[in-house]
Amino acid sequence: MRKPVQMVQSRSTYNVYQLEMTHQEGTNFCYVIIDKESRKSAVIDPAWNLDLITRLLQTERGELVSILLTHSHYDHVNLASPLVMMYDCQVYISATEKEYYQFQCPHLNMVEDLETLIVGNTGISCCSTPGHTIGSMCFLLDGCLFSGDTLFIEGCGICTTTGGSPEDMFDSLQRIKSVVPPETCVYPGHSYGKEPGYPLKYLYQNNIYMLIENKRQFIDFRMRPGQKYW
Repeated sequence: MRKPVQMVQSRSTYNVYQLEMTHQEGTNFCYVIIDKESRKSAVIDPAWNLDLITRLLQTERGELVSILLTHSHYDHVNLASPLVMMYDCQVYISATEKEYYQFQCPHLNMVEDLETLIVGNTGISCCSTPGHTIGSMCFLLDGCLFSGDTLFIEGCGICTTTGGSPEDMFDSLQRIKSVVPPETCVYPGHSYGKEPGYPLKYLYQNNIYMLIENKRQFIDFRMRPGQKYW
């Protein structure tokens, strides 16, 4: 049985903790990155269970300095403001996402594609990946990709919500394939059967959306009637 909180990666400068947030509408995954030397920490897509996050930070002596939002949908952001109030930390979201959806949050910072954020001694690269929303963003570290609702282990995010675009989603997935090393472990915002953390090279062979090379075919398949969430 999957634990609600578990360490899923230990890299040269940081550890990653995966938090399973269950609520009445489903399950989200939130991730906490803790820099090993400084203990400075970042939370990715905090939602639903504040106690899990705060207890982990306390147990691991993490100093929360950054909240990273892959996009602005409520199930990925609803604990951002409470955490800012508790820890006086900064919040980061893509400029396009903030401006298009008029997202508001205390201590909000807008970031651009290819910008690098620093948490202690750990660098985090911002990678623009529109498709699920107009300003969706993935966060890339050495060995880990936090993909929000852009890329799941089993598929990719829906493109039917406001600002979504299957054309953009195709381009974003192609970009991930071209710039992210295949050994990188993928940590999405949801699971539809597979555990988070599979390497990208596994998705090359098992994720239908990573296999489709023709843009028109991709759009038709992603927008097919009766499509699933992924």
